[in-house]
Amino acid sequence: MNDTKEPKTTTTPHVVKEELVAAGKWLKLEKTTYVDPAGSTRTWETVKRTTRGTSTETDGVGIIALLKRTLHKDCVVMVKQFRPPLGCHTLEFPAGLIDEGESAAVAALRELKEETGYKGEVVGVTPVTCLDPGLSNCTTNIVTVNINGDEMENINPTQQLEFVEVLLLPVDEFQTKIDELLKKEKIIVDSKVYIFAMGIVQAFFKPRELPVLKQ
Repeated sequence: MNDTKEPKTTTTPHVVKEELVAAGKWLKLEKTTYVDPAGSTRTWETVKRTTRGTSTETDGVGIIALLKRTLHKDCVVMVKQFRPPLGCHTLEFPAGLIDEGESAAVAALRELKEETGYKGEVVGVTPVTCLDPGLSNCTTNIVTVNINGDEMENINPTQQLEFVEVLLLPVDEFQTKIDELLKKEKIIVDSKVYIFAMGIVQAFFKPRELPVLKQ
């Protein structure tokens, strides 16, 4: 007698409905009802921005800006600012929301100019990426920008945001400089920034090679 097990039935997970719980100027909280892969109906608390435009599926941009100057090391342009939800300063890439009708590239150049004073050239835009999918539907494009630091307007850039401090961190010491900053100040690093720093280390520094075994 053979025991045969019936195959498990799977369901394509999907959202059934979204109900507004509370709304503010910039954010709203919704109760999301969805069906999981086992076919069970569940609920989730979801945070959404109220500012996403109708012409885009992306909320904002993060900007990896590389400053290149003669007789200087190449530097990543960073911003330090106080973030009320954390109650302390953070180290982040320049970033901001996409205005209605803007492309990610245009928004990135605008935000870079406002936050840091630098004018650059877009060299790459990522696909839409999520930020904290267990909490929010917030999405972003990461935009890479090159800045010619020898151009007159980039020698002494004038930023438009008063409470944002601009930091220039050398690419070849990026993670080291971040770690030094963490030891000196009460500051939290954006996870995207530290992952980028770890990637630089992996890309440019060879791991220890295994010794060749003699036959």
